[in-house]
Amino acid sequence: MSAAEAEPTLIGSVQRALRLVDIVANSPRPLPTKMLAAITGLTPGTTYNLVRTLIHEGYLSAEPDGLVLGARFPTFQREIDTRGVFLARVRAALRSVTDEVGATAYLSRYDDGEMHLIDIVDAEQNPRVELWVGLQSSGHATALGKQILAELPDDDRLDYLSRHRLEELTPRTISDRRTLLTQLEHSPGWTLDHEEYVIGATCVAVPVIAPNVTASLAISLPSDQAIVDRELVAKLQRAARRLSIQLGADALGGGDPGPEFTI
Repeated sequence: MSAAEAEPTLIGSVQRALRLVDIVANSPRPLPTKMLAAITGLTPGTTYNLVRTLIHEGYLSAEPDGLVLGARFPTFQREIDTRGVFLARVRAALRSVTDEVGATAYLSRYDDGEMHLIDIVDAEQNPRVELWVGLQSSGHATALGKQILAELPDDDRLDYLSRHRLEELTPRTISDRRTLLTQLEHSPGWTLDHEEYVIGATCVAVPVIAPNVTASLAISLPSDQAIVDRELVAKLQRAARRLSIQLGADALGGGDPGPEFTI
């Protein structure tokens, strides 16, 4: 057998493209093309050309803050999960909310006794609320956190509150445990934070529930512009239901939610 017959012919450009997709698929955050070039050691020109092709073919998708997996990535068609697939699904859902409602959209998730801010998509006309206190320390004061608390079983809710101080972040923050529990027990299926986390901002959250997944989808608006009515809540609930169906039982890999979102 000749050397040519013993060794298969490999196409270098295909190998490089697959490596780019693999890196994005295993990233918990969107990756800028420059970062991909740095990780792989490819030249910026080669990386940009490969990325353009992968976007055109639908295997990658470009977001303002970097690349995520595209709709044609095979994992979307099978019961296999990576953090990149979860991020792409979440990003698509948040993008649809931002485009429809015109407000910055957020997703948080409860895992192993703590809350994690997973992703944010900014609305150009209504930028995100400055997250000066992390979600793990402010769950009681945010619509995102309170919606998760409302969905938890009683024992898990009480356990969480026993481990976290109810800090008074603004004069409107509910820092009394009994009052907060009463509010949570009478939740109408959505949660409002009116200047409890920061003065000048109103947030609305709805649940995102699937097997092994407890999460919340929220938007933020300037308080002087916020009109929280049945139509707005219904739009959020529809988006949350779509995301719940997409995530399914294993959408988060049954455990590791990835690092908490940092600004």
